[in-house]
Amino acid sequence: MRLLLAQFKHETNTFSTVPTPLERFFRGGTPLRADEAIKALRGTGTGIGGFIDVAERHGAQIVLPVAAEAQPSGLVDAQAFERISAMILDAATEQHFDGILLDLHGAMVTPDFEDGEGELLRRLREVQPETPIGITLDMHSNLYPDMVARVDVLTGYHTYPHIDMADAGKRAAELLVRFIGGEIRPVLAWGNRPMLPHTLRQGTHAEPNRSLQATCIELEQSGHGVLAASLFTGFPNADVRNAGLSVVVCCDADAARATEICEDLLDRAWAQRSAFLYAGTPLPETIARAKAAQTCPVVLLDHCDNAASGGSMDTTAVLREVLRQQLENAVFYAIHDPAAVDAAIAAGVGREVTLSIGGRASLAATGEHNESIQLSAHVRTISDGLIRLHGPMNAGTLRNTGRTVVLDTGSVDLPRFHVQQLMLL
Repeated sequence: MRLLLAQFKHETNTFSTVPTPLERFFRGGTPLRADEAIKALRGTGTGIGGFIDVAERHGAQIVLPVAAEAQPSGLVDAQAFERISAMILDAATEQHFDGILLDLHGAMVTPDFEDGEGELLRRLREVQPETPIGITLDMHSNLYPDMVARVDVLTGYHTYPHIDMADAGKRAAELLVRFIGGEIRPVLAWGNRPMLPHTLRQGTHAEPNRSLQATCIELEQSGHGVLAASLFTGFPNADVRNAGLSVVVCCDADAARATEICEDLLDRAWAQRSAFLYAGTPLPETIARAKAAQTCPVVLLDHCDNAASGGSMDTTAVLREVLRQQLENAVFYAIHDPAAVDAAIAAGVGREVTLSIGGRASLAATGEHNESIQLSAHVRTISDGLIRLHGPMNAGTLRNTGRTVVLDTGSVDLPRFHVQQLMLL
């Protein structure tokens, strides 16, 4: 059995000012592919890591033309989309494959295609019209019916934060292998509802998504012909037609049952739509509550500048308020500011520097002014920014923040990076 495996992942924030050129997918300009990619991703907590594990367990010959993933940001550059798509399509035309497995996100947007994954799958079906195709998608996918129509197997994550990416990849791979072997005949049903769940209300640690995902898991484990049940909460930071909540159900040779279950899951989510709304607390009040806490550490999430959702990672409103209220023993993670990093490195570890921090990205989409902060601090550490993740999300993968420094103001430790990057330690 010969399988084509590939990864092409990007969560596109159409409001983001952060560009997404090819270099954002290929750090250093070199694509991860073939044996190097298999070695790097085998056993990792990723969708393609799950593919590799299953393929090797079944003794399959693996062809892996590219593994490309970029942190969330603005529209994927057309050149990047065409280059990476071509790597996958060229491999698909060079030889016969028994099956194809793609680790995708589901919310990729380019200047030409608001459904980037759908366009890739359209082209793939032109060169491999009969080959079984399975895909794994992020819970924050914004699905389109054409995407679903062009695949045979589709699985999604059941957790947010996403700690089951490898499991979703393994489910897709196992189902595809069973399909190739004639054991099952998967059929898919897709549907959506006009709702945009706030990402801070999508966590599977709390309702309503906890119960919705638990229902999907129960359906998959029921043994009653449901091969996969995936509820996608969607990515609201994408100004595209199909942004929002959707469901895909895969059943064994029973389209009517797949449609029935899909509609039931959608109705359950729609009935709880008000629970997906989020009401924030004013920043000064939030910081004051953190300062008053005495018994345990406090984590403040600057969700409005989240690098995992396409934020520039250089806004300073939260840091400014932390300094204004004089919080002690604080670690502020983190500011993306290459110029400040270079200046701190030039000064050296242990030296005091006075720098202008952050405030370089435009906030034109919101009409706000992004001001830099002037501060004096000691350079505590300098590193190359290479970090191997050991937590449950993306376990085993290598992250690169670029050259990184930690500044100590006396009350706040402040890491600063060359590259926008979410750390999941």
